[in-house]
Amino acid sequence: MDCRLGCGACCIAPSITTPIPGMPEGKPAGVRCIQLNDENLCKLFGKPERPKVCLSFKPMDDVCGETNEQAMQIITELEFLT
Repeated sequence: MDCRLGCGACCIAPSITTPIPGMPEGKPAGVRCIQLNDENLCKLFGKPERPKVCLSFKPMDDVCGETNEQAMQIITELEFLT
């Protein structure tokens, strides 16, 4: 599966506990990453300063669903369960 450009669910729904440029303490679940632009695209994509956790996230049908809204719901639920 390819990432749906402009979705941004993986940059909003989960918590990230490692530093992100501009967010040295990471980010809480449900908070928009500071590196997500107005089109919901990562400003760090392809750059060496992109956090490892972001590099390791791969889009999958069972996580991303069929729509951006489903992705947000699924990832939010996964975050809650963990």
